[in-house]
Amino acid sequence: MAARFGFRCGAVAVVIAVGSMGAWPASAEDGFPFGLEMTLDAPPQPGSRRLPSLEIGNSGEAKLELWCKAGKGQFSVAGSTVIFVAGSLENRSCPPEKAQADDSLVAALSAAGTWERQGDEVSFVGPTTLRFHLNTN
Repeated sequence: MAARFGFRCGAVAVVIAVGSMGAWPASAEDGFPFGLEMTLDAPPQPGSRRLPSLEIGNSGEAKLELWCKAGKGQFSVAGSTVIFVAGSLENRSCPPEKAQADDSLVAALSAAGTWERQGDEVSFVGPTTLRFHLNTN
């Protein structure tokens, strides 16, 4: 009985020590959104209801549907650090202002160095912060 009590006290002490160091693993809902689709938190371009979206596969492969263009890329993640490498974009018949907005969005995503998640909101932080909402429906 005394050994069991000692074991419980030791286990409680370990749990308290680990918890105070912040060493609990992040929950899945706070992790990088692998396997999910998200939509940019931005107003639509004039004359369009379309908003850019990202679909990130389980291995970091990404499909981009922008205001006009579409393409692929790759995300690499280590902790809060993120690297996005864009592939080639499909050059659809885009008006110059939408083509420029697409190119600027890809450049901002490529320049992001960190990411953070709060619930259904994912931000890519660099010189410009891009906020996306997870498509949860």
